[in-house]
Amino acid sequence: MPVRDLGATKVWQRRERSRQLMIWAGYLTVGMIFVYCWNLVSETTIWMFVWDAHNQAVDLGERMVPPKWDYMSKLWWPIWDTLNIATLGTVLALIMAVPVAFFAARNTTPSTVILRPIALFIIVASRSINSLIWALMLVTILGPGVFAGIIAIGLRSIGFCAKLLYEAIEEIDEQQVEAIRATGASGPQILVYGVVPQILPAFAGISVFRWDINIRESTVLGLVGAGGIGLQLNASITNLAWTQVSLILLVIIATVVLSEWVSAKVRHAII
Repeated sequence: MPVRDLGATKVWQRRERSRQLMIWAGYLTVGMIFVYCWNLVSETTIWMFVWDAHNQAVDLGERMVPPKWDYMSKLWWPIWDTLNIATLGTVLALIMAVPVAFFAARNTTPSTVILRPIALFIIVASRSINSLIWALMLVTILGPGVFAGIIAIGLRSIGFCAKLLYEAIEEIDEQQVEAIRATGASGPQILVYGVVPQILPAFAGISVFRWDINIRESTVLGLVGAGGIGLQLNASITNLAWTQVSLILLVIIATVVLSEWVSAKVRHAII
């Protein structure tokens, strides 16, 4: 029963019967959904493996120690491929995201009826499909290799970059734009001198932030044949070379930490 605060006096009030029944019905519905979902999970779970999971984890950990350090000589080039996939994919995404963002922003789109819905659809479609799925399809079309990974990262990143950028465009100071328009400037001049200077800090921050994310995503694209260090990871797991797997995991962690440090420094310098 809820409490209503009347000054310093608390008055207890009984809920209406219909409201109380609705609350109980809500609890019952949530409980039934939970039980149903739990049954679905239980039907497809081999619980014998679950109870023995801690023993298997300990055994796998023992097989991964110590890492095979001499395998590092074969990882330098895959690491370079991974960095190239992330960097070139980010550049490709930014090139395509800029016009999409201007078409999606209400204050810069040439058409709110045709171009803006198309731009928003591109943003949603790009963000809805994971980079691994993009890579899987592109490997089928283009063949395995770094090029498929670059395109996959680029297509995945368009929606992220364009969404944040068009939101930044819509939040610009319109008074600056009006001041430039009052001088008789043309449409392109208004964009160059009134809009672009206001969104450059946001554009730089989005670029570095997305590059940092793409470093992490590009490390696993090799699992589907899209190049990078994921190829060595997949091969090592397939061959049960667990000491190589542990070294690759350490290299991936070190690469991600380094990219985090670089992106933080760059963002701090920009902002």
